[in-house]
Amino acid sequence: MERRRVGIVLFENIEVLDFCGPFEVFSAARLNEERRREEPSPFEVLLVAEKNGPVVTTGGMKVIPDHTFESCPKLEILVVPGGWGTRKELKNPAMLNWLRIRALEVETLTSVCTGSMLLGFAGLLDGRHATTHWRSLDWMRESFPTVRVAHDKHVVEDGRIFTSAGISAGIDMALKVVARYYGEAIARATAKHMEYPYPDNNARRVKF
Repeated sequence: MERRRVGIVLFENIEVLDFCGPFEVFSAARLNEERRREEPSPFEVLLVAEKNGPVVTTGGMKVIPDHTFESCPKLEILVVPGGWGTRKELKNPAMLNWLRIRALEVETLTSVCTGSMLLGFAGLLDGRHATTHWRSLDWMRESFPTVRVAHDKHVVEDGRIFTSAGISAGIDMALKVVARYYGEAIARATAKHMEYPYPDNNARRVKF
């Protein structure tokens, strides 16, 4: 099996479910449910941070990345989570430059929550449709005048770029990526294994 490599970016004060949700979806996916224990996921998931050493998340969880920006191998899919730590990363040239470089290489570029703000400040959303956490929609609209901000959608697909709403929306986004690569039946089976309702409706879940 040719496995597609998924990189999930980590940084200090990242929101836990922003990265753990997509990690679970991609690592739980199987092409043959009957051989779930014998065969691996078609996705190889890597955690990537700027530097070696534990990354402390919102809430205090400590996570060990698999690779640094420098050592990260070629990726097919990149996931950029959000969280309070994005405010600092927006001013981090190493983060923004790495995202720009990797965006040229990957087949699919995705974000969860305010991870879309990192994509925006890296210049990767110009002229596209996108979304983010409901509390940050106005921030996105004011920061990126050329971005068409979707207030009512849970996940926004614009070509090869997926952006998603707040925190738990990363699960739905990742299921949509699985469906794009391997079909809806595989994505639905993944959601069923997780005992998670498959996102038949793309309306934003939170009313505001």
